[in-house]
Amino acid sequence: MHALSLGTWWIHITSVLEWMLAIVAVQRFGAERGEAGWRWLALAMLPALVSAMAACTWHFYDNNTSLKGLVVFQAALTAAGNGALALATWNLLRQQRLRDAE
Repeated sequence: MHALSLGTWWIHITSVLEWMLAIVAVQRFGAERGEAGWRWLALAMLPALVSAMAACTWHFYDNNTSLKGLVVFQAALTAAGNGALALATWNLLRQQRLRDAE
């Protein structure tokens, strides 16, 4: 665990916890509004969470080159997560426009 300073570890860990809290908050917000699109947004946030956990795992093992596959996995999850978030956001916008048209 020597690859990162204590301050950097603090930022990594609190960012993961914050993202988890944000997923719960988005899901609850959607439930209160009765809008299913928010659940999709919360679900779309999961790949980014797993990506962050993969990055923390790699750093935990001092960026060991034998875990290079974990870095590729993390990058793929980041790309998939960004795409999922874009689609979920587009879906929310589409649903809002449909509601406004009624």
